[in-house]
Amino acid sequence: MTTEARPLAADFEPGTHDAWVKLVEKALKGGDFEKRMVSHSADGLRILPLYGRAGDKPRVTRTETERPWRICQRVDHPDAHVASQLILDDLQGGSDAIAIVPHGSRAARGFGLTAQTVSDLDAALAGVALDMITVRLEPAHGGRANAAMLAALITQRGHTPSECAVDFGLDPIGTMTATGVMSAPWAAISKRLGDAVVALKAQGFTGPFLTCDVRGYHEAGASEVQELAIALATGVAYLRALSDTGLDIDDAARALSWTIAVDADQFLGIAKLRALRRLWARVEEASGLTPRPIKIHAESAWRMLTQRDPWVNMLRGTMATFTAGIAGADTITVLPHTAALGLPDGFARRIARNTHLILQEESNIWRVADPAAGSGAYEGLTDELAQAAWTLFQEIEAEGGIVESLVAGKIHDRIAQVREKRASDIATRRAAVTGTSEFPLLNEAPVKVLDVEPRATTPPTALREGDSELTFAELISTFKEHATRSKVVQAEVGATTATPLPCVRLSEPFEALRDASDRYLSEKGQRPQIFVAALGAIAEHTARSSWIRNLMGSGGIEALISDGYANANEAAEAFAASGARLACISSSDAKYADMGETVAKALKAQGASHVYMAGRPGEQSAALEAAGVDAFIYAGQDVLSLLRKLHDHLGIPTQ
Repeated sequence: MTTEARPLAADFEPGTHDAWVKLVEKALKGGDFEKRMVSHSADGLRILPLYGRAGDKPRVTRTETERPWRICQRVDHPDAHVASQLILDDLQGGSDAIAIVPHGSRAARGFGLTAQTVSDLDAALAGVALDMITVRLEPAHGGRANAAMLAALITQRGHTPSECAVDFGLDPIGTMTATGVMSAPWAAISKRLGDAVVALKAQGFTGPFLTCDVRGYHEAGASEVQELAIALATGVAYLRALSDTGLDIDDAARALSWTIAVDADQFLGIAKLRALRRLWARVEEASGLTPRPIKIHAESAWRMLTQRDPWVNMLRGTMATFTAGIAGADTITVLPHTAALGLPDGFARRIARNTHLILQEESNIWRVADPAAGSGAYEGLTDELAQAAWTLFQEIEAEGGIVESLVAGKIHDRIAQVREKRASDIATRRAAVTGTSEFPLLNEAPVKVLDVEPRATTPPTALREGDSELTFAELISTFKEHATRSKVVQAEVGATTATPLPCVRLSEPFEALRDASDRYLSEKGQRPQIFVAALGAIAEHTARSSWIRNLMGSGGIEALISDGYANANEAAEAFAASGARLACISSSDAKYADMGETVAKALKAQGASHVYMAGRPGEQSAALEAAGVDAFIYAGQDVLSLLRKLHDHLGIPTQ
C-alpha cells in the first residue's frame, strides 16, 4: 500500500500496510489472521486479502491489441446442412471465428460434425467465407486427415492460403489423454507432425498448425499450476519434434498455439493466462528466440457447467469470457448454457455470442492492453503461478517429458490428488455450485436443446485412414479428389498408450441425486420428502429451516416447513399428518435446550424412522441421541454422504 499523500486526503495520515493490518486484527478480536483472511488455491498458493502496487512489471499482451478478441462459435451439429445454417446465423449475428468440431473429438461430447469427404465439409461450411474469418479445427483422432481435408477445401474454393487465418488443431498428445492411444511411437508421430507442417507451409498456410490443448486436463480436475506446467511441457515436446525434423526453430515456435479452459474464478483465471505467456516467453528466450505473443484460444470451462438450473451457466460463461478477455485471449468460445444437457439450439448459441458482444461493445474491456498490469493482486498471482508451474514443468521434463509422464501415469496421479480434494470441497459445500449444491430450484422448468442424440465415438484402437501410410502432401491430394476416409486401420505396432483422463463436471454427484428424485416423482407422483419440525416463532427457526430446505433441495428432497410449532405435540401431530417418514428438528440452541429431547421422543413415537437435528449439538449431544435424534446436520459435514443416506432410507435407487 502506498504511503504517498493524495490531494483529497492531505489532512489525513497516509495509509500503510502495517496500519491496515492493525485495524484488521482489531476487527478480528483475536481471530487468526491467516485462517480468517488468507485463502489458498488448489495448488496451495496463498491468496492474500490485500496486495501492494506492482508497477514495474512488463505488460502481457495478445497478438492483435488493436481489435477485440475473435468470437468463436462451434460447428458441431452432425448434419452438415443444419450445421451450416447454425453457423451462418452465428456469423451474421456477430461471430468472426468458427471451431470445426469433428465427431469423435473430446470437445464433441458425443455430437460433432461427420465429414468423410471434402464435399461433406463443404456442405457444412456452405456460404462461409473462409478467408474472412478465423477457422479453428478441434483436435481429434485422425487429425492429419481432418487438417488435410480442410486445406483441400480452402484451395478448392480458390482462397489464397496465406490470407486465411487457420489453426489446424493437430494435437496427438492431447488427443491421447482422451482416447488412451497414440497411433504410433512418439518418434514416428514427431516425424509426421513435421511432415504436416512442411506440407501446409508449402501450400502457403501460415498456421498455427499444432495446438497445445490443456482442456482435457482441466476437465480431469487439474489445478492452475498443473495446467500451466502441462501446457509448457506439451509445447516444448512439439517444439523439439518440429525442430528435430528439420524445421527452423523460429518457424517451429510460430507453428504452435494454446487452447485453455477458463472458469468463473476471475483472479486465478486472469493470472493463469498471463502466466502462460510469460512462461512460454522464457522458453523462447532459452531457445535463442526473441519472445513474441503466442496465440491463445480460451474456452469457458466444461467442468463448471451444470445440468440443473442451467441459467446460472450464463453467469459462469460471462465471468469466464470477462476473465479471458481481460487476460488477453486471441479467440474465445463460450459454451452455451445448455451444453451439458445436449446440443444447444439457436437461442442458446445466440446468448453465448451475445456474451462476447456486450463485453466488447458495451463494456469495451478489450480497449486496454493487459489492464491487469501493475495490479499487485494479479501480478502477485501471475508470478506465483509461473514460478510453481516452472518447477513442475522441470519435474515433468526430468520424467522424460510429457509423453513419458503420461504413459507412466504420473500426470494422472498428480491430477487425481487435486480432483479428490476438490470433490471433497464440493461434497462438504465448502466450494458451492450455485443452483445445484446451493440454492437449488426443485421445480425448475425444462430448457430446450436440439433433438439430436449423442453417438458413440470411434473405439480408440481404431484409427482413420491416412494416419499412418500417407504423407501429408499425399493426404491433401487424396482429398482434393474427394476420396472418402471411411476405411479403418488398426494402430501400428508400438503405438503409444496411456490411461485416458476422466472428464468430470463438478455438479455431477448432486445431479445424480436430483435425477433419482425426478424418477421418484414420476413413479410416486410426489418428491421424496422430509418433515421439518420448526420450533417456536419464525425468527427463532428461520435461519436453520431455510438452510435445511436448501440442503435437502440439493439432493432432490422436498422439505416440508411450517411457520413453527409451539410444543412437541403440535410438531408430532403435524408430522403424522404429513405422511413423511423422515423428520428434522430445526430451531435455535435455546429451543433445543428447552424442547429438543421432548420433540425427538414425540416424533419417534409417531413413527419417524429417522430423526435429524439442524446444527451442532454441543453438550446436549448424548441426551438428544438418547431421546431419539439419529444424526445432526451442520455446515462443513459431507453433505453428499448424508443425502445418499437419506435416499437409502427412503428407498430411492440412485441408478
